[in-house]
Amino acid sequence: MIERKKLLAAFDTLLQPERFKDYGPNGLQVEGRNEIKKIVSGVTASLALIEAAVAAQADAIFVHHGLFWRGHDGRITGWLRQRLALLLRHNINLFAYHLPLDAHAEFGNNAQFGAVLGFVAQDRFGEQQLGWLGAATPQVMANPQSLASHIENVLGRPVTLVAAKPGAMQRVAWCTGGAQSYFEEAIAAGADVFITGEISEPQAHYARECGVSFIACGHHASERYGAQAVAAHIAAELGLEHVAIDIDNPA
Repeated sequence: MIERKKLLAAFDTLLQPERFKDYGPNGLQVEGRNEIKKIVSGVTASLALIEAAVAAQADAIFVHHGLFWRGHDGRITGWLRQRLALLLRHNINLFAYHLPLDAHAEFGNNAQFGAVLGFVAQDRFGEQQLGWLGAATPQVMANPQSLASHIENVLGRPVTLVAAKPGAMQRVAWCTGGAQSYFEEAIAAGADVFITGEISEPQAHYARECGVSFIACGHHASERYGAQAVAAHIAAELGLEHVAIDIDNPA
């Protein structure tokens, strides 16, 4: 068992949120009970995850996507009221870290995503150095389709592939979640293929015109690994119980 402020300090020390310009508040978003024994981790603070945390008798939830974002008008209605009401009713703490969780060199979303896919990280690129650049085995990088098939096998879901040109690739770039806007910077960094969670209309044209392939593998699917890695690490460090819960999401 540990006090809430000590758990918050452990997360902040590891993830260093003060280093980032983010889209919402990082850290403790909803205050619950002071003493914490059990943490549930997941991607998003959805109603389903909160219900699962209640069923697991958790004292705290650790997520990548919290409840509050820049531009929110402040009204507690609809889905936000439902989620907050359940957290407050059961006195559960909600911790959320967005860009700091993406960026962490060992436990972050990009680090864990690259490790799961067998990539060797070599460099960073893009705004706040959130994009990663590296290499993979020749077999995986034999052509765009072989890489897409590898990702589908690992993640257990179909991907969207825009194959720019056939043949072997050398450098793979990736940034989890909705990072399609990083594609041009990945191209400038020398990537042969860029992987992220989502694709928008312009990226298909950029891929074909610049000769760099683009793979969208799902926002949720690409970010399943960071929150559980951080929560597991901190729980082990502090002697807490941890349970990772994945709420299925087709996006």
